Amino acid sequence: MSLSLDLATALQPLVGQVFVPPQTVSVSDGSGVSLAIDLLSVEKLGVSCEELRLDVPALGGAAVDVLKTWAAGLCGRITYLLETLEPLEYDAQGPQVLIRSKSPDATQPARPQYYEVLLTSLGQGRFALRRYEYDRAAGTRLLTPLDLTNQQLAKLVNDLVVTLPAP
Repeated sequence: MSLSLDLATALQPLVGQVFVPPQTVSVSDGSGVSLAIDLLSVEKLGVSCEELRLDVPALGGAAVDVLKTWAAGLCGRITYLLETLEPLEYDAQGPQVLIRSKSPDATQPARPQYYEVLLTSLGQGRFALRRYEYDRAAGTRLLTPLDLTNQQLAKLVNDLVVTLPAP
């Protein structure tokens, strides 16, 4: 089975539940690649979560150029979220790549929201997706729920796997 189908199967018994604190659901493909999602709630049509992570042990210690390749592939494929994504920073010493929303959601100008993705090869390779809200008055950012339909979630998981670069 694919990670997206395994995740859908793991989420099915949780429909209608709310989790405080978030509940982590994890699935693995058997080759060491694993997906974890920190759930706030699960509904029939989708989920609300704090973070979605994909761990790829084969990318542990990979150079920043490998992560750049992954970032480019991800940004080219993930076009169905609220905002488009683009690489923002590259850290060769990390090695890490920071990806953010190209144009944050500014429907509330005092509190724009944006996606943030961190790709890293520290430890094992990891993709981590979160959504933030920036409070302009306080000058701080706050973690905000990441809401995804079941279709978006499945597509996202499949796109993560399809764009994995060779280590």
